[in-house]
Amino acid sequence: MHDDSIASPVAQLYANHHGWLRGWLHRRLGHSADAEDLAHDTFIRVLRSKEDVHELRQPMAFLATIANGLLINRWRRQAIERAYLEALAARPVGEEPSPEERHLMIETLLQLDSLLVGLSARVRQIFFLSQLDGLTYPQIAAQLSLTVAQVQRAMGKAFSVCYASRFE
Repeated sequence: MHDDSIASPVAQLYANHHGWLRGWLHRRLGHSADAEDLAHDTFIRVLRSKEDVHELRQPMAFLATIANGLLINRWRRQAIERAYLEALAARPVGEEPSPEERHLMIETLLQLDSLLVGLSARVRQIFFLSQLDGLTYPQIAAQLSLTVAQVQRAMGKAFSVCYASRFE
């Protein structure tokens, strides 16, 4: 059975602002299909949110905030995928991972990125140089013009976040 008390405000929000949101996203993305996908994803988030849509004073700002978060996630994912593909291209021929392995690696990198997002760019860079590139702390320190102690402190912060996430 359909609950009009929930669907009606969301349906009204959709009817009033879907076109605007799609245009807003199109201007940022340049692709109408991508804009339509993200507009759709935005309204899926609205449906799943606990926000009382009926009480919104600034519905366009609410939708733009959700859509902007989705855009940032999309751009972050694309940057991670590009970096991973560049790293793959540098490998010797014949050492290419399977499509499943590639997918798992990208998903793992995305999870790491979202886990470490609260840390500074420098700490994330140090963590990735250590854990993905396999550099030692002295090598990282030399490459980034830091002391080994600075590298150790940064790794301590990153490991603390990783450890804490296991218990959330």
